[in-house]
Amino acid sequence: MGGGGRLISIHPEQLTFEVELDKPSYCNLKVVNNTEHHVAFKVKTTSPRKYFVRPNASVVQPWDSCTIKVTLQAQKEYSPDVQCKDKFLIQSTRVPPSIDIDEIPADTFNKDGIKVIEELKLGVVYTSPFGHANSEEDYGLTSSVARRSRQSSDDLMVFKSTNIEAMQTVQRLKEETDFTLRQNQQMQRELVHNHFFSSKSVSNIQSRFSFFLSFQVKSVLFNVGPYASVPCFLAYHGNDLEGK
Repeated sequence: MGGGGRLISIHPEQLTFEVELDKPSYCNLKVVNNTEHHVAFKVKTTSPRKYFVRPNASVVQPWDSCTIKVTLQAQKEYSPDVQCKDKFLIQSTRVPPSIDIDEIPADTFNKDGIKVIEELKLGVVYTSPFGHANSEEDYGLTSSVARRSRQSSDDLMVFKSTNIEAMQTVQRLKEETDFTLRQNQQMQRELVHNHFFSSKSVSNIQSRFSFFLSFQVKSVLFNVGPYASVPCFLAYHGNDLEGK
């Protein structure tokens, strides 16, 4: 906005913010004093909670300039309005050279009929990260992309959470399986051990019994064998004698 006889001029003529969710955006305004006098200015906006302005009031030396930094606070979601309706108002007036820049009187910009208070209105334009202005088509595209991006991000978080839980479940089942397997192996070793000693004991008992039985049988045969065999022999031979 050119001088045109005004006290100050502002560059650029509108505020442009590249809007990206959860990130602040910035825009600088240059205030130029077009006169040989000291000029004070003050910045107002229709949405003071959305923007942070520094400095929001100051004094510009004759023919000098200063820069205003406007910060759009991080947005959690895109505005439902296709076009941004926010406005900025910059008031300016002549002030004496002795005025304290850090303590501008509160009534400096009051319209009392004596002072000349000039006002400049600036519009606001939002652009997408793709570099387009916020037309209806671009806004719809940006909103759609943002929604898909946020949905994908949410889905990814759910997937990661589910995957972690599944991995934890698998790990727990593996540990339980390993524990059960170790228990089964221990039980098998104990059974084999017990069976071995049990079989060995039975075998020893059977062996000892067989030896004892054989020994007894031999003892009986040794003790009574000859006496028992004589009658049989005599009986046999007796028959032969009687036959003869």
